[in-house]
Amino acid sequence: MTPTLSLQCLTKTYGAQRALSEVSVTVAPGERVALLGHNGAGKSTMMKIILGLIPFDSGDLQVAGAAPGTAEARRHVAYLPENAAFHPALTGLEQIRHYLSLRGESPSLAMDLLQRVGLGQAATRRIGTYSKGMRQRVGLAQTLIGKPRLLVLDEPTSGLDPVSRRDFYELLDGLAADGASILLSSHALTEVEARTDRILILSGGHLVAEGSLADLRRMAALPITFHVSPRQGAMAEVVLALPEAIASGGTLTLSCQQDQKLRLLARISDLGERIADIDVQPPTLEDIYGRFSKRAGQ
Repeated sequence: MTPTLSLQCLTKTYGAQRALSEVSVTVAPGERVALLGHNGAGKSTMMKIILGLIPFDSGDLQVAGAAPGTAEARRHVAYLPENAAFHPALTGLEQIRHYLSLRGESPSLAMDLLQRVGLGQAATRRIGTYSKGMRQRVGLAQTLIGKPRLLVLDEPTSGLDPVSRRDFYELLDGLAADGASILLSSHALTEVEARTDRILILSGGHLVAEGSLADLRRMAALPITFHVSPRQGAMAEVVLALPEAIASGGTLTLSCQQDQKLRLLARISDLGERIADIDVQPPTLEDIYGRFSKRAGQ
């Protein structure tokens, strides 16, 4: 399958500062990819190059099979910045009609786009009366014009309430199911770990980790935590069986590496009715991100 986005050994420098160093990434049709990194890691530079806004120094980049910034590439790409700005005197409906006209699409599609992002009832209100979250939805409606093959989203849920964030990711899931590729930059790690297929971690312009959440957990080699709750009266027996556990408030806490998980789980299960509950906590994306960023710094 031909990738929607392909970067090969992409390098970009600003004077003596190297913003990207030989970064290679591919994004397949229908794939949802999260781009993570600290401020100054190279995320914004990478997105600007993909959009054709700035040149790169060396390497190769193809966007929907075309060079970035060309008419062919732009026809297939949509972009949503962190802080979307629109004319405050226009209504949401008027703004989207305007963008549809600019793209050569029928303005009659505007209401449908606004309804898809949850702005149907506010379509005839002036954008100047919208909250930040509502303006962000106008921006999302604008990105859907023309059925783009690649969506580049920079902190897209900024300003959205929890329900709106859930609806936003459900919309992205539908777009991906229809074949659209999604490159999403976000600091909201708890959101992206459950709603993306693959994760890229940039640090100092280098791609320091890439893979699914399960892949990154194996690569990070962080411990898995077990919280074991013995039944009433069984604490002493359970402590004897699990001497490495740390007791706190009626709960025992144990940790182990990934390859020891099943062995430890079997030991706990052998205690049978003496165990009331087990809570298994794998490393979070925040833990994993911190580990790779620390390694890159070292």
